[in-house]
Amino acid sequence: MTNPKIKIRRLRPEADSDIPLPRYMTPRCSGMDLCAAVESEQVVEVGAVTVIPTGIAMALPEGFEGQVRPRSGLACRHGISIINSPGTIDADYRGEIKVGLINLGNEPYTVRRGDRIAQLVIQKVYQARLECVETLDQTVRNEGGFGHTGT
Repeated sequence: MTNPKIKIRRLRPEADSDIPLPRYMTPRCSGMDLCAAVESEQVVEVGAVTVIPTGIAMALPEGFEGQVRPRSGLACRHGISIINSPGTIDADYRGEIKVGLINLGNEPYTVRRGDRIAQLVIQKVYQARLECVETLDQTVRNEGGFGHTGT
């Protein structure tokens, strides 16, 4: 399978030409970094959720999705994560990509213009066909839920 071609559009080209487009930072990265297109610094208070614009929209090919995931450095160093991680960008969405950051750390965190705030992973998706049945096949796990294997 070849790599999908994704059309991307700057929504405010005059205002946001300084914001880097999503890009892979090393040759074998699975995620492209998304950058903040904030007009001024945005403080994410401890425990708060702040929606950060990226200034871009994209057209994903049918059969693909974008997953917006936390950046490990922000998560481990500052407790900054994505509130709905992973966020999903559907193939039929054409609006601005925005990132819902949550501060799980111990101090307020400041997002500055152009900061790399999340990563975008492009994945193949399948739409399943559901079949309603009376019973399901049995497995070793069966109905074992959270913690069923112990700690």
